[in-house]
Amino acid sequence: MRANVVVLPGDGIGPEVTACAVEVLHAVAAQGGHEFRFEEYLIGGAAIDAHGDPLPDDTLAACKRADAVLLGAVGGLKWSDPNARVRPEQGLLRLRAALGVYANLRPVRVHPELVGLSPLKNEKLHHVDLLFVRELTGGAYFGAKTRSADAAADEYRYTVAEIERAARRAFEFARARRRHLTHVDKANVLETARLWRNTVERVAKDYPDVKLEHQLVDSMAMLLLVRPSAYDVIVTENLFGDILTDEAAALAGSLGLLPSASLGDGKAGLYEPIHGSAPDIAGKGLANPLGAVLSAALLLRHSLGLETEAKAIEGAVDKVIAEGVLTRDVGGTASTAGVSEALLKVLAR
Repeated sequence: MRANVVVLPGDGIGPEVTACAVEVLHAVAAQGGHEFRFEEYLIGGAAIDAHGDPLPDDTLAACKRADAVLLGAVGGLKWSDPNARVRPEQGLLRLRAALGVYANLRPVRVHPELVGLSPLKNEKLHHVDLLFVRELTGGAYFGAKTRSADAAADEYRYTVAEIERAARRAFEFARARRRHLTHVDKANVLETARLWRNTVERVAKDYPDVKLEHQLVDSMAMLLLVRPSAYDVIVTENLFGDILTDEAAALAGSLGLLPSASLGDGKAGLYEPIHGSAPDIAGKGLANPLGAVLSAALLLRHSLGLETEAKAIEGAVDKVIAEGVLTRDVGGTASTAGVSEALLKVLAR
């Protein structure tokens, strides 16, 4: 297979973790006889510094042409003023909207070797294997915004079409897993949430083999910590999904372990670890690359259809964790490069 992958290293530790992910992709491509072409472009703060725009035209054009996009992270202290006219995060939001990637997948799995890192009691972490499906291009993040001297407003808006396409993706994933879908909303207060609930219930009629339940977002925040193993696929809107998936990262022990995939109607997708740019450790070789590497596995699975290669990467990550080659965020002493080397050795066996 031939594929064109655009790499957006971004800011902070982004260049370090994406470099590791690209090395791993090179390795599986060589083993499988594939040809992956990598093109690197600027996004976020680095793009602001170079072009005054967090998503330059050439970056966006390349991403639209690509078979898949691999992203590191955006933002950092240098560009952290919330009142700034141009901010790194604007580039990421614009990219998601331009690519039409409306379904953000965030798998959360607890590795047995790392259960001690979670703040939860170990017995609560047995068999935790979650998949969040977060609607990614609607809601408060994309609604109209107003600001005056003494007030501000963010429009919180969803259409039936936006909800339905995300819900169908979630039902499809649930059907392929344990056939249990939990929809999270705030239907006791928000009109948009009532539209979400009505739409999800209508879509559910097309999936009678999938058990559907509803949870209010505040109770779900508690239940994720009280009985996380009781859930399979969780679907929710943009803001709630952003918050709940960061909470769920505590189950796994570190944000640095978790990948994500943002998908639209076609094969192309945007893949990135869920962690931020971590400017305090940038350039020190301390960043955990596993979230980025697992994002590369999702890229192989969802955009390129290379399930065997995706599983090879995921298996290599499991092996490296089992062998204790870990960065300091998960209790180890290995460097970013050390983890990368260990992964390549496992893949070469």
